[in-house]
Amino acid sequence: MRSWFVTKIGDPEEALEIREMKRLVPTKGEVVIQVKAFGLNFFDILQCQGKYQEKPALPFTPGAEVAGVIEEIGEGVSLSVGQRVLALPLLPNGGFTDVVVVKEEDVFPIADELSYEEAAAMFITYHTAYYALHAKACLKPDETLLVHAGSGGVGSAAIQIGKALGAKVIATAGSSEKLEICKAQGADVVINYREEDFSQRVKKETHGHGADVIFDPVGGNVFHLSRKCIAFDGRLLIIGFAGGIIPEAPTNHALIKNYSLVGVHFGYFRKLFPEKVKAAHDQLMELYKAKKIKPLVYHKYSFEEVPIALNQLGSRETWGKLVIVTQKEETNV
Repeated sequence: MRSWFVTKIGDPEEALEIREMKRLVPTKGEVVIQVKAFGLNFFDILQCQGKYQEKPALPFTPGAEVAGVIEEIGEGVSLSVGQRVLALPLLPNGGFTDVVVVKEEDVFPIADELSYEEAAAMFITYHTAYYALHAKACLKPDETLLVHAGSGGVGSAAIQIGKALGAKVIATAGSSEKLEICKAQGADVVINYREEDFSQRVKKETHGHGADVIFDPVGGNVFHLSRKCIAFDGRLLIIGFAGGIIPEAPTNHALIKNYSLVGVHFGYFRKLFPEKVKAAHDQLMELYKAKKIKPLVYHKYSFEEVPIALNQLGSRETWGKLVIVTQKEETNV
């Protein structure tokens, strides 16, 4: 089996190295998965650079999302050999590999209709968006949802899930190409935040009512402009700070407009309530089979192209998710 390892701290092309490893054997409660595809995330770059909150000892294999086929199961596992799954490997034995061992509770069966490439791009983005919009915001049909960074992985998932829940969706992005992507995901209205004040446009599109729910993975000034166009009794979802600035909120403004600032930490929620996550996964599979959601894949790269793909992801010029497709060569033994 082959795995990518972070062997030293640096940018991906400096930090990463492919190494041949012995085949893995599952212990009690574990499964071995032949990886068909794995997804890339921005925090993979931070792990290479030593800037992520988790700093495992070198060398380690990064990667948090894989999809593939179960090859072998350990004692007490209820899943089956040959089952198609996505999984969430943990550091230091992450998913940048062609074979991985994962605990059963971190493995999720996938619909037959779902490709491995889409499955590898699905878990973090769609579960985050579904948890935020369905469980935290309680988004209702006919409400207005404003999604920032709508062409990104989690933004595009939020657009699709917002539409599936019956909302009117307004999306922001920073180029004409990305606006077209937002439209293709189902956005009813798109706004180029580089060319106009999105808060004024949202007020106009909602006849002064404002957005009932705002999905904000950006932070910074986007957060402050969002406060200007949130509806009375609205819910402003704090997803992350991709803009690099963590804003401070004047609570008197939230009091006056009666809106809620809602933190969304899906990773911690998953640790506390795994059964709820399993149920949400089943619901997402049903939405996929009903063709109401479909993971947005920017490009598929080969196993050897991981550093190139991570650098492209780091440029912030991409959209959707970047996926690595493993190319396993069959050998005669």
